[in-house]
Amino acid sequence: MAEPDPVDGAVERTPDGRHVVVRGRRWRATDPSIPEPLRRQLVGQLMAARRAVRARRGDPEALAVARRCVHDAKVALGERGEPWWEPGTAAGLADRTGAATRTLLRARWPDRTICPSEVARVIGQPDWRDRMPLVRDVGRELAERGLLTVTQGGAEVDPGTATGAIRYRPGPALEVLDSERS
Repeated sequence: MAEPDPVDGAVERTPDGRHVVVRGRRWRATDPSIPEPLRRQLVGQLMAARRAVRARRGDPEALAVARRCVHDAKVALGERGEPWWEPGTAAGLADRTGAATRTLLRARWPDRTICPSEVARVIGQPDWRDRMPLVRDVGRELAERGLLTVTQGGAEVDPGTATGAIRYRPGPALEVLDSERS
């Protein structure tokens, strides 16, 4: 039996809190360990991508980009991919790390940066510091593909040799929704 959500009463949750119930259908709930400011950014990107899916039905290329953005946001939120309540596999954690990185970069697009620790907080609460090596490894891979640029002190640096505090900036190959380009 599902219980009403204590926040707004409109959404029902299963007793274990892992699923929401909408019109009798169960959907995986968002990972509750994601810090609220980051969760809001991820949800904002999910909603923008869903709107883009509806608006781009006549343009197959733009529709495909919008669907990839929806998928990234849902994986980042823990609503797709490996269940957030189970220990993740290396491949599953890498997928969620990439999705969270791309979605946060889209949320800050075009000229704001993200800290890799924000990605670690999305995927690794409460032990997010243990996720930092993975986040940096995935960041290097995304940089090689042109999806992000690694900066330090505002200057671009080599992601393979950078040590210390770094930031990620959207790269030229990052797919964003047409509405974000304007």
